[in-house]
Amino acid sequence: MKLSGIIFSILFLFTQIALAQNPYAVSGKVVGANRQPVAVYARLLALPDSSLLQGAPFEDGSITFTGVAHKTTALRLSSIGLADTLIVIHQNGRTQIALGTILMREQAQALADVTVRGQAPLVRQGANGTTEIQVAGSILAGSTSATELLGRSPGIIFTEGRAGVAGRGEALIFLNGQAITYEQMAAIPVSRIARVEVIPNPSARYDAEGKAVINIITKQTADGGMTGSVTQQYAYTKFAGSELNTLADAQYMRNKLALQANYALQTGNSREVLHTTRTRPSPTEYLHSDLTTDWQRKLRNYSNFGAGAQWNLHTNSYISLSYKGNLNSLGGSQNSSNALTDTKGSSFYQSRVAKDEERWNHAITLNFQQALDTLGSALFIGTQYARFKTDQHDRIAENSLTGDSAASRELLNDVLVRIRISSSQVDYTKALRNGHKLETGAKFSYADNGSRTDFLVSAGDGPFLPDPGLSSNFRYREKIPAAYLNYQGNWKGDVRFGAGVRGEYTTYTLNTTARGGQNIGDRYFNVFPNVFISKNFPNGLQSRISYVSKITRPRYQALNPFVIYQDPFTTIEGNPNLQPEKIHTFETGLQYKQLDVRAGYTYTKDRLSGAALRGDSPNSYVLKGINLAREHSFFITATATFNIAWWNTTNTVTVSRSNLVDHEYGFEIQKPKPQLYAYTSNTFDVNHIFKIQLLAWYLSERSLGLYNDFSRSTVTLGVEKDFLKNALKIRLTANDIFHQSHVHGRYSVGATHIYYHRTYSTAFFGISATYRFGRIGRIMFNSKSTGETEQSRAR
Repeated sequence: MKLSGIIFSILFLFTQIALAQNPYAVSGKVVGANRQPVAVYARLLALPDSSLLQGAPFEDGSITFTGVAHKTTALRLSSIGLADTLIVIHQNGRTQIALGTILMREQAQALADVTVRGQAPLVRQGANGTTEIQVAGSILAGSTSATELLGRSPGIIFTEGRAGVAGRGEALIFLNGQAITYEQMAAIPVSRIARVEVIPNPSARYDAEGKAVINIITKQTADGGMTGSVTQQYAYTKFAGSELNTLADAQYMRNKLALQANYALQTGNSREVLHTTRTRPSPTEYLHSDLTTDWQRKLRNYSNFGAGAQWNLHTNSYISLSYKGNLNSLGGSQNSSNALTDTKGSSFYQSRVAKDEERWNHAITLNFQQALDTLGSALFIGTQYARFKTDQHDRIAENSLTGDSAASRELLNDVLVRIRISSSQVDYTKALRNGHKLETGAKFSYADNGSRTDFLVSAGDGPFLPDPGLSSNFRYREKIPAAYLNYQGNWKGDVRFGAGVRGEYTTYTLNTTARGGQNIGDRYFNVFPNVFISKNFPNGLQSRISYVSKITRPRYQALNPFVIYQDPFTTIEGNPNLQPEKIHTFETGLQYKQLDVRAGYTYTKDRLSGAALRGDSPNSYVLKGINLAREHSFFITATATFNIAWWNTTNTVTVSRSNLVDHEYGFEIQKPKPQLYAYTSNTFDVNHIFKIQLLAWYLSERSLGLYNDFSRSTVTLGVEKDFLKNALKIRLTANDIFHQSHVHGRYSVGATHIYYHRTYSTAFFGISATYRFGRIGRIMFNSKSTGETEQSRAR
């Protein structure tokens, strides 16, 4: 049976099962004494035993629970500074229970003695296919970094250090609705993360860049006074050594002034080993290369820091100024060995690169927001300026043995990179009384990326002389004005819909002295429409369908043809001829209670990829980015969450099939083979004394038509306990216990068969301690970045 038939059969069967049930939905709007919406944490409890059925935070006060099967339940609402509110709900045969406006009072009120038993589920499905992943109290909260947390989250897959969504591809990273870089993500204390939103179908308000959005939501700061946390983490792995992470953050608010600051310091060791074989079987140009490269990185000072101030004009109106920065000081070494056999005989090459690299990044953001009415209409204006600075001074020692002849030489590699990015945007939101919303806005961004690469070579004991073949200058400038229009609403109360369009006009120039020099320029205009519609059925079933179009532009350094040395016969170079890839995605889904099933198809034109291509000399290879003609990708995924008093489990299964098409590089065509992704996260509450957490995921082997990726997996075990009235939390973690999360595979291009195997320092034992001070309240500090989409391409 074809994949499309399997998808249809599963969705049809799921629909029939769901229609046979008779649950109901609960909704309402929570407001405070001033009749303004308040952020609330809502728990739906089964009566009479008060076991937890569902629980989730609702930042805008609009609560919705679907798929409720118990005839009598209790809704408990909690918000800092307000008295808990308890509402008993009787179904009485209804399928939709609208509670209307719920008023939470400031004075404490007597409530029934209700004790919540159980744990909030790890995953909650939201509108338009959005998935909310709860972090607090789960195994994810024991992660040593935000990057590691995402790698442990259901449906999020890391490939070559970039986060992607299963069945979708690479995603943009946001923090509280603002895009951030991976360096800035590293500064987020895990103890401050409340949940993660995975948005596979972002609206036209988001930049067209990226195939999905991952939005990290932090815990709420204090209404008054100071709150914060300090975290100390230590991890050890036999493969790489030890690593130490120190993270601290603080927030302060008094009257209309809100201040915040954070600092993170990472030191220690990191390691990555790449084993590659390249074979050309033709007798006339036979080659077999067995290459191992071992990056033994010394994290001398990886610091991330930020500070900000905000003046709250009145409700939902503010002006804020914030700064974010990071310093990455890298030492250590890169050691390579390459055993070559060709038509002339055998030879052996070794090299050692003494690393000396320093990166400074700075970004300043200024925001203004003005609330226009009490319904949620607002005007936002923001601007940002960022600078990226990289200085690299590597010393390279080469040794070679060909027959009885030995030779050596030394190289100096100096790289200077300077990137300036500025962006400004304006957003207007008009909220209508019938629950509809109109959004429109415009943005302008400018990027200026310049670099200089100098290679100097010394043969034997001779002087260092410039190598013009390896040295180059590079300059890339880009302007992108954009505008969007988005409309969302509902029809007859049970149908929600949205449609939008975004237009972006791109102009760029590229100048390089590499390979004889190139001057390239182009301009193009793209339109990115999107649409979604969802319907809630009386039995609690929700169906949805959506279409979204996106673009992925090459990272700035992927366009730079400067040489990154790996060994005497292997270099990494950018490709100034790379084109952006264009993506069109269709998705349909069904949700019932804690079960969500979705399926989709993605068509990508000019698919960005990479390969080892033959260089100028017979035995040399260049690792570079390329454009493939297109990609067809199908997926179906199911997520189910179950919980009882002492056990919470979330399970996800995804089956995907992709077919890459090439007309230019001579790849060997393979029959596409689907990939299975399976994920499970389990938390066991041991008599309310401590928690044991078990997480595992598995990616099966797959064939993309051109590339073949082998299977990988991980198993992680954690134990946590709270002390000092929950102010201190201690976690022990054994991550990737069997060290099976290697990235390895094979492909054939240009008559060369290539196998690769990457090993990372993911198998470690760690301990972390987090101390929190102050009290939790409403979020009051806002800083919306306007240029992080461009900054994400600066890597």
